[in-house]
Amino acid sequence: MDRTGFSRLPRLSWRRVLAVLVKEFTQLKRERLTFAMVLGIPVLQLVLFGYAINTDPKHLPTVVVAADASPYVRSIVRAAENTGYFRVFASVTDGEAEALIAGGDAQFALVFPSDFSTRLVRGERPALAVYADATDPSATGAALAALAQLPQIALAHDLRGPLANLRPDAPPFEVILHRRYNPEGITQYNVVPGLIGVILTMTLVLMTAMAITRERERGTLENLLATPVRPLEVMVGKILPYMLIGYLQVLVIYAAARLLFAVPMFGSFALLSAALLLFMLALLSIGFTFSTLAVSQVQSMQMTLFFFLPNVLLSGFMFPFRGMPRWAQWIGEILPLTHFLRIVRAVMLKGAGFADVAPHALPIAAFILVVGAIALKRYRQTLD
Repeated sequence: MDRTGFSRLPRLSWRRVLAVLVKEFTQLKRERLTFAMVLGIPVLQLVLFGYAINTDPKHLPTVVVAADASPYVRSIVRAAENTGYFRVFASVTDGEAEALIAGGDAQFALVFPSDFSTRLVRGERPALAVYADATDPSATGAALAALAQLPQIALAHDLRGPLANLRPDAPPFEVILHRRYNPEGITQYNVVPGLIGVILTMTLVLMTAMAITRERERGTLENLLATPVRPLEVMVGKILPYMLIGYLQVLVIYAAARLLFAVPMFGSFALLSAALLLFMLALLSIGFTFSTLAVSQVQSMQMTLFFFLPNVLLSGFMFPFRGMPRWAQWIGEILPLTHFLRIVRAVMLKGAGFADVAPHALPIAAFILVVGAIALKRYRQTLD
């Protein structure tokens, strides 16, 4: 202590600071995976938010139901395409249009009655029916707003001469919207079912990724390796407890969805449970793979975050899937969350059956086979 009674602060030694600094850089050099994550996560966010995210999707798949193939119908369809929001890819019947929208292959259907042109020439203001898949209100909002302008602009070049009297104050035809599966455009109907997949992706991958890593850090992995347990048996034994935890999480989310947000359930809960089993196996297999790659629990968390970001951003949970560029959609099609979101929304909001969800279940099954084989191979290397 000095004369004033206060203790002096220890003198800072820049030599010792430099020694600690060199030691930390040496540690980072050894943990190359951690250093790659530190640089990779900001780059990943920059690329995804800068290039892949688009809240105003264009060129949405659209079908036309038109028994009346008159020039007026063609002008209206062409005007809809010129807005940039609609991409007409087929002319179908009314039943086929409903099936395409239910299966998610078409976002809109423009339905013209057989007497559309006749009533138009008579000045009776016929109705153009528009079927829209409204399970995701953010994907259809701007397109529906563009449709509302069609009656004023679509026939501007056709109603001339003797038909000029059809261009008074009232538009020559009207657009009637039919929002399928979410007529009121309630956002919770789209978000809350998707939360089942998002929460499972975060928690199950993280918990499984830390399973082997935790034992390696605590030194208990050697005891496990000394037993006659086979790699596949270890993998199954590690996965089953977290699968039960996953089902418990789903029950909590489902109860909240029904009681707090009144999200409908038109499909089979048994079918949804089977899809959940497949989805959780995919998540647990990727988590087990991470546990064989990481050397510490910190690295397990970093790898989980690196996997979680593209799942949330490219799966169609936060942003419309069809609004992303083609390369981002290709990446999104690989991720199991993308297909599970389509399944859970189809089952809960559309009442989809097994035949409807099977095309989305197959990519998840393929993901399990590939990642599960990698996990087993990595675990055998760990044994050696």
